[in-house]
Amino acid sequence: MLNCLKKWTIGALGALTLATSASAYSAPKTVLVVGDSLSAEYGIARGSGWVALLEQKLKAEKIDAKIVNASISGETTSGGRTRLPALLQQHKPNIVVLELGANDGLRGLPVASAADNLRTMIALAQQNKAKVLLVGMRMPPNYGRAYTERFAGMYQQLAGQARVPLVPFMLDGVAQEAANFQADRMHPLASAHPTILNNIWPQFANLIRQ
Repeated sequence: MLNCLKKWTIGALGALTLATSASAYSAPKTVLVVGDSLSAEYGIARGSGWVALLEQKLKAEKIDAKIVNASISGETTSGGRTRLPALLQQHKPNIVVLELGANDGLRGLPVASAADNLRTMIALAQQNKAKVLLVGMRMPPNYGRAYTERFAGMYQQLAGQARVPLVPFMLDGVAQEAANFQADRMHPLASAHPTILNNIWPQFANLIRQ
């Protein structure tokens, strides 16, 4: 009788462990996107930006995830750094996508300051057990070679230091054609956002599937 009880107990504990593991594995993941107008659907119809397309792709891939788009038009790395602690506390994301820096660059702000802000944001997300995807940007050539190279190199350096995946240039395949942009020549048309998603998806997919 005692041996039977022991076997039953071990079997029950094993089943409970497997059920708990399966539940943890299948639990939906939360993705927090902290970006600027390029992620906030500036000037285009709601639901046509790359973040909305990402949500659609996750559903098509049968990946259970919730997207929280906390992007704000005009946002700088300083603004993102200020907002991030509350966002992490509220949403407790598994993945944080950082798409910031373009407005710092367009305003000619010091690259070192933008780098410090992004570095702090990456560290804060990691301290909160979130994986980070860094999305890079480049400045137009009229900002001067020294500044544009320093700005682009900032993302590479940060990704290497923090050991996080990097999308080198989110507008790759978009920025090369003026026809891809709205009248302000700064914000992509909705038709360009699938290309943006294609640039981001490979690195993002590696994180969400881990």
